[in-house]
Amino acid sequence: MSRIPRPRPIYIISDGTGDTAEKVVRAGLHQFSGYLVHLQLYPNITEPSALIPLMDRAKAESAFVVITLVHPEMRRFAQDAARERSVQVVDLLDELLQQLASFLQSPMEAVPGLMHRADEDYFRRVAAVEFTVKADDGKEPRLLRKADIILVGVSRTSKTPLSVFLAHKGFKVSNVPVVFEQEPPDEVFEVDMRRVFGLTIDPESLRDIRRQRVVTMGMPGKSNYDDMDYILAELEWAEELFRRNPNWPVIDVTRRAVEETAAQILRIMGERGIGHDLGEVGQL
Repeated sequence: MSRIPRPRPIYIISDGTGDTAEKVVRAGLHQFSGYLVHLQLYPNITEPSALIPLMDRAKAESAFVVITLVHPEMRRFAQDAARERSVQVVDLLDELLQQLASFLQSPMEAVPGLMHRADEDYFRRVAAVEFTVKADDGKEPRLLRKADIILVGVSRTSKTPLSVFLAHKGFKVSNVPVVFEQEPPDEVFEVDMRRVFGLTIDPESLRDIRRQRVVTMGMPGKSNYDDMDYILAELEWAEELFRRNPNWPVIDVTRRAVEETAAQILRIMGERGIGHDLGEVGQL
């Protein structure tokens, strides 16, 4: 009776989850056929003392060792321990991290698990994006009271892209469309007026944008959506709304990038003392 070959062990030792190393090893194994191996994952190895029994076991089992350890001392200790025991070891990060440090002209942080660490700021951004999607285009007026920023303007004044940009910076944003001869929902007037911003635009620019929108959407027949007389009446209706609410800063978005408008809104919020409570957030 022929003996059944035992799987050859491959140890994956990581100071994080080890997921990346396992995927790399499995990708490499796809290039071979007829092998029988057993992958053994050892995650969260952050102390040299934890490496010693693993290297002893690797020697006893004639295992192949793959390491992903970000701290230089841990990498050196693992390499020395493997060499002393004649254990074959491959360091997936050593050469990469050295070359990146040289290329970026910057020392590495050497903190394990950074790729998988989700901090408070990350979850705040996720919550802000989810909120903003729900509150887009006035769909949920009840959410206005919970918004950090409220944008009010006629159609095609960049309300949605501006909302999304601000949401990725950690702000919960609601936007409300101004419709000719229709009053906004009552909730707009029941919130903190310091957080409401009016958006306006040059009539000709708005007509050009709406005409392009009509073509893109393939809207059939004639519509007042891109008619200049209707646009002028609509913008005047919005201006009258803004005049009745003088606490709302009005920002002209004509030929302005979303980033410029967002910067102006955040600056005004800072001046009003309501920007700091959300903490500092970076760019997209």
